[in-house]
Amino acid sequence: MADEAGFTAATGPLRREILAHCYRMLGSSADAEDAVQETFLRAWRGFERFEGRASARTWLHQIATNVCLRLIEQRGRRALPSGLGGPEQDWALPARAAPARTRWLGPLPVDPADEAGTRQDVRLAFVAALQHLPASQRAVLLLRDVADLPADEVATVLGTTTIAVNSALRRARDRIARRAPDPRTMSEPGGAELRARLHRYVDAFQAADVGALAAVLREDVTLEMPPHATWFAGRDAVLGFLGTHVLREPGRFAMVEAPLRANGQPTYAMYVREPDGEFAAHALQILDVAGDGIRHIHIYLDPDLLPSFAAAGDSARPPGSAR
Repeated sequence: MADEAGFTAATGPLRREILAHCYRMLGSSADAEDAVQETFLRAWRGFERFEGRASARTWLHQIATNVCLRLIEQRGRRALPSGLGGPEQDWALPARAAPARTRWLGPLPVDPADEAGTRQDVRLAFVAALQHLPASQRAVLLLRDVADLPADEVATVLGTTTIAVNSALRRARDRIARRAPDPRTMSEPGGAELRARLHRYVDAFQAADVGALAAVLREDVTLEMPPHATWFAGRDAVLGFLGTHVLREPGRFAMVEAPLRANGQPTYAMYVREPDGEFAAHALQILDVAGDGIRHIHIYLDPDLLPSFAAAGDSARPPGSAR
């Protein structure tokens, strides 16, 4: 019989790290939770045979990676709209829906108190870029560059050689560098500057003030709106679409900061005013903020996501919102 107290002491502190690893591999918080459950079940069943020849951390990463590789083979990769094709050039056109079977990369709820050490490496842009790597290269990159495991331990995890690991790592780094900046080099303004910029953005969005919105967006800003396949690149196109199709009147939307952040990024629950004057849950909006402005806007048009990012009760709901 496995020692429950010993198992909990050895593996419990690693659960959050393993969840983040599975999320990076799979691009879905629900799939990641499933993978973590299976990982810890397998670890529990094998704990008596675990002799400490490797660290518990390496051992759990080995189990989790193999679980994720199997799930990727079964379910395929996930994507954001920018992973399906090029940006829309005509912002006057209405957004078009993606094929029904599209598997979207989903957001990961992160408690701000738990962000240290994980926030940059779970940013949507980085996780989306990971999904373009072959599964084995994805695993190598994450185990070496994020989990910081030595090459020989990664070889053990994947059942291969150190030479093969180093070769796969070079290819993975080269491929991902063309799709996303190194998350370790990404930064956002801190403290008062960040809060001021976010307040200006939210105020402009709620007031449908396209001119004020332009002042806080980078020139190369992008807008993605799953489940729409349509996405936009560049401030003119983004503002053109929002001004024509979304921000048609002030007060139409209310944005409330979510207690849990998606991928460690500023996150807002969006509510839309109904004809009766009440607000109904509408979308989850996630921002990527750089030192010189907002560079990515992700609007997940799925109100069912909102409860996953709320605290207990209805504290994040705007006044007059419909339940």
